[in-house]
Amino acid sequence: MEDEKLFEFMTKMYSEMQEGFKQVNNKIDKVDGRIDKVDGRIDKIDGRIDKVDGRIDKIDGRIDKLEKTVFKMEQEHGQKLDALFDGYKQNSEQLNRIEHEVAKDEEVVLRKIK
Repeated sequence: MEDEKLFEFMTKMYSEMQEGFKQVNNKIDKVDGRIDKVDGRIDKIDGRIDKVDGRIDKIDGRIDKLEKTVFKMEQEHGQKLDALFDGYKQNSEQLNRIEHEVAKDEEVVLRKIK
């Protein structure tokens, strides 16, 4: 009789343990499912980050191109401004010479009139 009770007790314990294992396995399966969802979300985020990186690379390329264009424009405009200032200086010098000659001629005319 005692063997039967021991057997029943062991059977009951085994059954309870199996039920406990099932519950633990169910919980583990749920956790695995959640982890899979998180992995999926992380993969989506990685994809988005890759797209952003691509866009940033394009922007960097455009900025580099703009910097080169601006530098070229500054150089060309600087040369043109130098040429304009040189022309202005030459005109100014020429006007000064003409004024000087006119002043001389004016003196000569005034002397002849007197």
